[in-house]
Amino acid sequence: MSGQRFLDFADARVLITGGTGSFGCRFAAQLRESGAREVRIFSRDEKKQFEMRMSSPDFTYMVGDVRDRSRLKSAMRSIDYVFHAAALKQVPSCEEAPFEAVKTNVVGSQNVCEAAIESGVKVLVALSTDKAVKPVNAMGMTKALMEKIVCSYNSGQYQTRLCCVRYGNVMGSRGSVIPMFRSLISRGEPLIVTVPSMTRFLMSLDESVDLVVRAMARARGGEIFVRKAPACTIMDLADAMRIKYSPRGIDHKIVVCGSRPGEKLHETLVNEYEMLRAHEGDTYFTIEPEYRPVDTSAGVELGAEYTSENTRRISSVEDLGSMIESAVSSESLL
Repeated sequence: MSGQRFLDFADARVLITGGTGSFGCRFAAQLRESGAREVRIFSRDEKKQFEMRMSSPDFTYMVGDVRDRSRLKSAMRSIDYVFHAAALKQVPSCEEAPFEAVKTNVVGSQNVCEAAIESGVKVLVALSTDKAVKPVNAMGMTKALMEKIVCSYNSGQYQTRLCCVRYGNVMGSRGSVIPMFRSLISRGEPLIVTVPSMTRFLMSLDESVDLVVRAMARARGGEIFVRKAPACTIMDLADAMRIKYSPRGIDHKIVVCGSRPGEKLHETLVNEYEMLRAHEGDTYFTIEPEYRPVDTSAGVELGAEYTSENTRRISSVEDLGSMIESAVSSESLL
């Protein structure tokens, strides 16, 4: 595990909520390699747990929902570290049923925090998204509230340290655009592009795991840890996918359908207000909580943000193809 230099999981007990998702599967596998005493998978999807158990029978599995606080308390007995990945994260479905997103992403996250504190967990890291910054859709709004809830607990005198990590898009994860494009290509159907100039961050699964481990090791409590990432336009990604995987190559048809409800043209990982209390390194931002006085504003231009529009842009088919190949290889291991 690339972040293992920061934290030793040997002999630790770790709980992953939403543990049958892409992040959870990869993180659990790396925890096994690091010598964790127990990896406990908590999720509400019985089918995915059955499939994961077939390949990883050494993990502990618990069917449950983060909406159920009593079940969470049972899941956290003797746990040292919690990785909270359970969420409703599909933008269209959250737009259709916003209160369902509230019940899982907001109320469920508060249940996770309270159960962790009551159980004496050492560190809790909650997974957030770029859509929580200046949110325009229900998923992003509920994730923004989740961040506020998690980080607010550290203003109290608790033994548990709670923090968040914030990601852009993870390449190859379930439900993301690369598997969708591959599926369309395999069926000979046109690639569906929303807005050609729309940009999105690109991050690998291993980079996302490294960020989680870094946060677990370095959190004082209340921070939001952000890993810098390159970005590309949706059209550049579609071009790279059809050249790499379609028998028709560049002639594979692309259909532009327009943006979906709740979609932004560009995503933001650190907004202009957070920049004033963020420590910036070569690879990461660490955003300090509002209740912790900190002077990090020296040299930061007023109004500066970190977005998918102003980060390093990847546009060449060769470079994108290499990243896609890596993402597809990771996907096949899930």
